[in-house]
Amino acid sequence: QVQLVESGGGSVQTGGSLRLSCAASSRRSCMAWFRQAPGKERERVATLYTITNVAYYANSVKGRFTISEDAAKSGVYLQMNDLKPDDTAMYYCAADPTLGCSSRNSLVATEYKYWGQGTQVTVSS
Repeated sequence: QVQLVESGGGSVQTGGSLRLSCAASSRRSCMAWFRQAPGKERERVATLYTITNVAYYANSVKGRFTISEDAAKSGVYLQMNDLKPDDTAMYYCAADPTLGCSSRNSLVATEYKYWGQGTQVTVSS
């Protein structure tokens, strides 16, 4: 069983930065960050295919967020810059989408086998 543990969430003001971490119990070839705000569906924020280091992003975060693998290859980071109130949500790490790690297939939350418990990000105006 793969375990994913997120950390790094918190409260910041608009324009601030946070870095989320997801520690995995073993290296995964495809990892993603999702977020879910109250009353909204879970949204894919970023995906990383760790074998080729190819990343995909939601349009709403392109140019502001960066997903990367940690140096020990035991998880991923999500660097979030220029944060906005609309970024407020619970952020979840996920791994191993059953349909593969393409840009389209990695969008579907229900296809991921493993999930972390989430970390809260709150951005105030």
